[in-house]
Amino acid sequence: MQSRKKETSMDKMNIGLAKRYRKERRFRLFGLAAVFASITFLGILFVSIAANGWTAFQQTEILLDVHFDTAEFDVDNLYSVNYGALVKNSMRSLFPEVKGRSDKRDLYRLMSSGAVYILQDMVMKDSGIIGSTQQIWLPADDEVDMLMKGHISRDVTEGDRRLNDKQISWVDTLVAEKRLEKKFNTTFFTAGDSREPELAGIRGAAVGSLFTLAVTLLLSFPIGVATAVYLEEFAPRNKWTDLVEVNINNLAAVPSIVFGLLGLAVFLNIFGMPRSAPLVGGLVLTLMTLPTIIIASRAALKSVPPSIREAALGVGASKMQAITHHILPLALPGMLTGTIIGMAQALGETAPLLMIGMVAFIVDVPGSVTDPSTVLPVQIYLWADSPERAFVERTSAAIMVLLAFLISMNAIAVFLRRKFERRW
Repeated sequence: MQSRKKETSMDKMNIGLAKRYRKERRFRLFGLAAVFASITFLGILFVSIAANGWTAFQQTEILLDVHFDTAEFDVDNLYSVNYGALVKNSMRSLFPEVKGRSDKRDLYRLMSSGAVYILQDMVMKDSGIIGSTQQIWLPADDEVDMLMKGHISRDVTEGDRRLNDKQISWVDTLVAEKRLEKKFNTTFFTAGDSREPELAGIRGAAVGSLFTLAVTLLLSFPIGVATAVYLEEFAPRNKWTDLVEVNINNLAAVPSIVFGLLGLAVFLNIFGMPRSAPLVGGLVLTLMTLPTIIIASRAALKSVPPSIREAALGVGASKMQAITHHILPLALPGMLTGTIIGMAQALGETAPLLMIGMVAFIVDVPGSVTDPSTVLPVQIYLWADSPERAFVERTSAAIMVLLAFLISMNAIAVFLRRKFERRW
């Protein structure tokens, strides 16, 4: 009877172990499935963005023989010249058979409205071209660009597409004569925003993001590090410091739009600071990133062994000297990592900046932190709300640029942590 009981207990134990092992295997499989699903969805997202956005890095252009007729120019006032007539004359010279008024209008629509300003800039930079004929590549209209990129189907009826049959035949003629080609879209990187997709670029938003992040970094890093040093090294342990620490941790979880409302109420309504300016955007993002930097800096200070502090104090250094000469240099890599992650978070924020007016349509590239501006996430939001098909690819291309910045900043954070972090 005793041996039978022992066998029964062992059998029960083996059965229980087998169940636990099966549960562990299932849990491991669930974890692997979750990782695989996350990577798959992330890959699908990146592939879909790249598939929609890579064509924005190309722009269809038309080669025109532009004759800068001296009779059209007033040397004393080059801005008053009808540059649109130069473009129309060049288009008519390519298709002399086009006579009707409506056909001429359709022909002129093949060219972007921005061609006028390109010719104006050329004359303003070099007035010596007046009286000559120049071969110039000028941007085509966004509908022509969409046709060349395959986003407009030729098989649908004429009433269901933006280009009629005559315009498509003219496009085919230009392609056959090698006067219509897709070239690298430098405008996307050198121009500001525009109502016309073929003229829209991210330079204004990129410069605005740079100014906003510069203000955020200059304010949040020293304030965050100083706060962390005080709380970790100097602040007495009482209910007030506990209250401050709890509030800092809570602020890290506050929705970002709340900081936008705070900036709207304080910086704009009370202090009267300029609306839609990187200065105000930087102040708002500073409030948002401070908790992240403070928490990361405190964790970096805690990671320094107490023996370093005690050894510095033991050889006669003051508390301030021990902190500035020994503890801060060792904690700085962790602080920088937390700061870069906080800056990457600030770069991708949209909601707080919408509240302070950075959603405005800004064409000019900002020259200082007080000029009206927008940022890359807001620019993406504006383009995503535009009805033109050409803005879809520019939205995806801007997302690709923003993701490149974010991945670069996180890669820098990982590099700094691995290179300078010391394990004790």
